[in-house]
Amino acid sequence: MRTLLSAATGPPTILLTTALVVVLCFWLLVAAGFTSVGSFDADANLRAWGMDGVPVAVAVSTLTAVAWFLSVGGVLLLAAWAPPCPATGLLRMVWPVAALPVAWRLTCLFVRPLHRLFPDEPGLPDRGEAREHVDHAA
Repeated sequence: MRTLLSAATGPPTILLTTALVVVLCFWLLVAAGFTSVGSFDADANLRAWGMDGVPVAVAVSTLTAVAWFLSVGGVLLLAAWAPPCPATGLLRMVWPVAALPVAWRLTCLFVRPLHRLFPDEPGLPDRGEAREHVDHAA
């Protein structure tokens, strides 16, 4: 447990840990009804990043969680298997930064199937609703 806490709060992983805490607080606010999942959709377009089709909050939350798990997991593996030396210390500092592009690619793969859950356009009304609309117009 001590090693996990050290890995999560050590530099530079502490930045990802802080971001993960912010993400968790955001989802608590969504669960409580104070904000919505689509709160940031007008602020950012993730098409260029390969994560379009889902709300920005879902994509960024997934990216943050995957990067954090890769970073902490890699640091824990280094602590368990690599001998303590200056090269290991340097690798421990570089690993979380190297985990970011890997997390980005994995996030692109993870959010692709979620696109079906978040359609771009609302569905067309069924025939009953369309007839009702025509009847009221006449």
